[in-house]
Amino acid sequence: MRKVCVAITDTSENLMTIDAPIERIRLVFGPQDAHLRALLKSIPVNVVSVDDQIRITGENTADVNKALEVLQTLCDKVKDRQEITSKEVNRLLEPTVILDDPVEDDLQNPKSERPVPRKQVAGKVTAKTSGQARYMHAIAENDLVFCSGPAGSGKTYLAVAMALEALRLERVRKIVLVRPAVEAGERLGFLPGDMLAKVNPFLRPLLDALRDMLDFDTVQKYIEHDVIEIVPLAFMRGRTLNDTFMILDEAQNTTITQMKMFLTRMGTESKIVVTGDETQNDLPANVQSGLSDAMRRLGKISGIANVKLDGRDIVRHRLVREIVNAYDNLTNKK
Repeated sequence: MRKVCVAITDTSENLMTIDAPIERIRLVFGPQDAHLRALLKSIPVNVVSVDDQIRITGENTADVNKALEVLQTLCDKVKDRQEITSKEVNRLLEPTVILDDPVEDDLQNPKSERPVPRKQVAGKVTAKTSGQARYMHAIAENDLVFCSGPAGSGKTYLAVAMALEALRLERVRKIVLVRPAVEAGERLGFLPGDMLAKVNPFLRPLLDALRDMLDFDTVQKYIEHDVIEIVPLAFMRGRTLNDTFMILDEAQNTTITQMKMFLTRMGTESKIVVTGDETQNDLPANVQSGLSDAMRRLGKISGIANVKLDGRDIVRHRLVREIVNAYDNLTNKK
């Protein structure tokens, strides 16, 4: 509860209220309710002003909580006589990882003699849907986040962006990207090369996401200095990682035992994001997915968040959304 606005919760109706003078409410809503319209466009809630009170209702508790948080922040700014701009409102509504060009002199940390992205890297990563916004907020606010969603919904991409932002802000000292090397109908043993060469195709999507946000030389430098590590899941056994942002991708292809092994690698000041698509399970038919089991088993623990994305969050080519819908519709009819 913030120092100015008083929030009252009625969980039975997903209703929250903020008590504030009507003059302050008008400033919070903005000229011609511009700030309010931006909030309603970003978060699926209903907001009304009744006397000296803002009332927030919605079907989803998380959405109501988010709207409450934004309106409380704006209310506090008005109380402190701070100007509210559209840019500030958009920043509160849509979490953004701002990435800018690195400066070579800033890549060396004199304490660790390892490169860290003190400067931001090329590009700008934003949530493009309300589901993605919830996902990014969940990562920011929790130490362990599970995200299940279809192909193209940004599960891995946004997790990598958030990891790079945590590294840039020196909240962590290392990023570890992990994938299970599970064959999707192919025979891994027939691939040429040693073990690292065989698992490279499984790790390639993580490397692609990195290179979409960082230039090639920067990625290579981080990998060479062990600031970013990309490893198959089997190589995680026996490790304890402190001050690390870990991402487990394609987690639907982990067993329950593998998932437990990975989650227990978490050391002090570390964060884990686990992503996967429960509809693309390549495990044998009689083996239960570690992702589904963990989301069900751990979802109610404080500090752990479950986020489920759907077809509305797909941001790849328009046809990807149509393809996913077609397969889902066929599956539902069976």
